[in-house]
Amino acid sequence: MSDPSNSETPLRTTFKIRLNGDTLAIATVGQAYQFLTNFNSVEWMEFRTLHDEAVAALEGAAENAMLSVQATNAVRALFVSAKLL
Repeated sequence: MSDPSNSETPLRTTFKIRLNGDTLAIATVGQAYQFLTNFNSVEWMEFRTLHDEAVAALEGAAENAMLSVQATNAVRALFVSAKLL
């Protein structure tokens, strides 16, 4: 299994989110995976199910690029629920 945080598989869109006054662009599976796993799990507690689904989808997309659409949709759902988009 490859390390999802190093995956350069592109997502179907580039997410541009504002975090602490800065704009962060997330365009690859690896970038999204790092963003979702680097925060303390307490920050994602309210969105636990969506977070777990997004992480699992990103891990799948790191192994099989054909799953990037599902990963993009899972990340989008999480970001919308968390009001990051």
